[in-house]
Order: sequence, then structure tokens, then C-alpha cells
Amino acid sequence: MNILYQSTRGGEKDVTASQAILKGLAQDGGLFMPTEIPKLDKTLGELAKKSYQETAYEVMKLFLTDFTEEELKQCINCAYDHKFDTEVIAPLIKADGAYYLELFHGSTIAFKDMALSILPHLMTTAAKKNHVDQEIVILTATSGDTGKAAMAGFADVPGTRIIVFYPKDGVSSIQKLQMVTQKGDNTAVVAIRGNFDDAQTGVKKIFADKEFGQELAKKGFVLSSANSINIGRLIPQIVYYVYAYGQLLKNGEISDGEKIHVTVPTGNFGNILAAYFAKQMGVPIDKLICASNDNKVLYDFFSTGTYDKKRDFLLTISPSMDILISSNLERLIYLSTDCCPQKTGELMADLAEKGAYTVSEDMRQRMADFAGGFATQQEDKDAIRRLYENTGYVMDTHTGVASAVYQKYKADSGDETKTVIASTASPYKFARSVMEAIGQGELPEDEFALIDKLSEVSGVEIPKAVEEIRCAVARHARECGIQRMKGTVGEILGL
Repeated sequence: MNILYQSTRGGEKDVTASQAILKGLAQDGGLFMPTEIPKLDKTLGELAKKSYQETAYEVMKLFLTDFTEEELKQCINCAYDHKFDTEVIAPLIKADGAYYLELFHGSTIAFKDMALSILPHLMTTAAKKNHVDQEIVILTATSGDTGKAAMAGFADVPGTRIIVFYPKDGVSSIQKLQMVTQKGDNTAVVAIRGNFDDAQTGVKKIFADKEFGQELAKKGFVLSSANSINIGRLIPQIVYYVYAYGQLLKNGEISDGEKIHVTVPTGNFGNILAAYFAKQMGVPIDKLICASNDNKVLYDFFSTGTYDKKRDFLLTISPSMDILISSNLERLIYLSTDCCPQKTGELMADLAEKGAYTVSEDMRQRMADFAGGFATQQEDKDAIRRLYENTGYVMDTHTGVASAVYQKYKADSGDETKTVIASTASPYKFARSVMEAIGQGELPEDEFALIDKLSEVSGVEIPKAVEEIRCAVARHARECGIQRMKGTVGEILGL
């Protein structure tokens, strides 16, 4: 079956997978969606016997139908290799009655590695397939993890450049150090005086600026994105939910066909949307529990049917979730309108112009697979401490939100369905908040002395990604206001 892609807002149709990956964002500002979500063509029992790489091929071949088997397997094998510190790529750890899907064993110790390790290979392959001779400029906004993972993936990849914007005061110390010390002659990092939503909106405006696009084309550049708005980011994320179910089945934790829940700490909505795609493909997932922090715009949406970004933006100890505009929700909205681009476009226009939109009751029924929940910062800390005291397992502040929300869901519903919790980052990425949560008394001021102490407490070896930045030299010091983002891109590219 040949799968094509179209914009959620109707402006582009009959786009191949490779073209959608290259474009990143549709010309009308919409997001690319497949004309249909394909069904798995292997049984769950067959998939349970496969490695992560083999599972990736079985999932991705169904979506990326203009890639040859050789091309796709080459991309997969280049991505999921020694960069990961565990052979299984995504271990599933049982702790205190839930299954933690560890997605942080890649080169930047966050779940973004799972997709951003393969995106550069997909993109350069797509460029060759489409005879693109321009230099691809990856333009990305980050709330802390995407930026580093994207730069690590694209660093010194021929024919590409990458420019990352991050909120100056909205990331952890380790996240900032990871970005500003990034090597690669084709990498650039810019701190903006604003929050993540400002960065994301600014990037989208640059993509929508046709005159700027023409100016770039004259100089031999074409823009693309490594954010989860790129379908090439979303499809690889489906893989680990399929793989997790297979591992539960292989290990005898569930019976074939038994339904599970999935709980995901959610900001931009891409990670949990990937789980929804896995369900549509045939994985027996029942509830998708969408876990929010104090910026609970998604919790309020699933509770009321109204998405309202008109609220204070809060900085929390789970900064990658400090988001009020969840871009990937547009894809779910599109599906809930029965793939009506006109209705989707109207709702997105309401969000842009009025700061809010309300979906119909019929649309809400189509989204009934999702359950919203949120955890305060104190509840997040309590969940981290409780799991550590009960089991010795240490999780980061984003996984802590998911764990707290799951525990509340289970207590309120009495639902004992086996549940996979997406563990999205290493605790070392948010060491201070984690150490404060588990109650280790007076903590050292020095970030790396703190990391050494976390290693003692957790018994987990300090990841290579953290050791690498202990003595690394800062290479990036650019900073700009929100209105200067386009000008800064021009300066970096020498326009």
C-alpha cells in the first residue's frame, strides 16, 4: 500500500513521505498527516520476537512507503547503534506496579534521541531521492531536550545546518550546558528572551514567511524542521510503543491481546500521539493517560473540550513540559474532525486570533481514548521520593509527573490495568530537582558535585553525555529577542 501525506489544513495533498520529511511543515502552516494509519502486518506474537531495530523496520515501512527496504534498513541501523548505552535500546523496568519504558539511553539522555537519531538519515536519504541540491537548514525550537538531540543528530552531517532557539531562563543547567557546548561546524544555538511558546511561534512564523523562503532559496538554502511537527519525528516514536507491548508479551507480563494503558508526560503532544498511532495500528492500548504539570492546558482541554492558552506561563521543575501551545494536538484535532481540513483550519485560526477554541461533542467522543491528569510540583517531588523509598528506582521530574498522574488515576478509578509509563529523561538531566525531591539534606552548589552525589545515591553510573560536558568549553553565546529571530537566522547563514 502506498501511503501519501496531506496538510491538516488542506493546502497540500498527495505528498510522499520523503517530501513531507523534507518540508517539515506544510506551506499553509498545517502539519502533514498520512492519508490513512496503516495496520500492522505482523502479529503481536511475531513482533514480540523481534529486536528494536527489526520492530522499527516493521513499523516504519508501513508509513515511509517511498523508501526502499535497503534505504530504510540503512537508516535504522545507522541510528540505533552504539550511540545507545543498552543493546535493547528502550528497556522496560518494572517498579512499584508499573512498567517504566526508559527512553533516555541515547547520546543526549532524553527520549528525543529515539527519533532524532534517525531523522538526519531519513532526511539526507529523502534529499537524494528528491534531487535536492540546496543546503537543508534545520530550524528548531526547544524546551530543553529536542535542541540538543537534534544538534547531536545533525552535527557535521553533510548538506545540512541546524539552528536551535531555546528559552534563556526556561531550561535546566545541564540542558543549557549540553546545548552551548555542542560541537559541529554546522550547529548554532540561540537563547531567546522569552518562553518556549515564543520560540515555537517564532520558528513557525519564519517557516510561513514566503519572501524569506525565496531569499534563502536564492542563497542555496531550504528550511526544514526537527521538531515533532515533522512527521519524520513522529513515526519513529510509534516504534517504542509497539516494542514495549512486544516485550511485555515476550516476558510473560501480559497475554496476547491483553489491553494495557500508557501514561505519557506531555508538553507538545507528540509522544502521546505516537502511542495513539500505535493503538490505531493494532497495539491493544486502552487508555492514553495524558500527564500535565502545572501548565495544565491539555488537562483542561480533555476535561472541558476548550483549549485555552490565555493563562500565565509557569516555570516548573519539569521544564520540557512548560508549554501552552501543544502543536501536535492539531493532528488529533484533524483526526477527530474526520480529517476535515476546513474545520481544523478554523479551530487553529481561533487559537491564533482568539487564544482559544472549543471542539464539538462529537469530536470529544472521538478523543475518548485519552484521559487527562496533572500533577503539581509538590506531587511530582512526592512521586519521585515515594518510588525511590519503595524500590530504590530514581526517575526524573518529567517521569515523576507521569507517575504521580498515573497513581491518582488508579486511585480515583480503581482501574488496575497494567500500565506502561514513558520515562522520558535521565534523572541526571535534572539532578538538583531530583536530589531535592528524594531528600538528601544540604546539597552542594556545584552542579557536577551534585551529579556525583546522585550517582552515589542511585547506584547508576553517570551517563557519558553528562561526563562529556563536565569540562567542555561553551561554544555558543548568541542571544536575541523574540522579534529578532528571523534576523538572527539571516546573520547565522550570512545573508
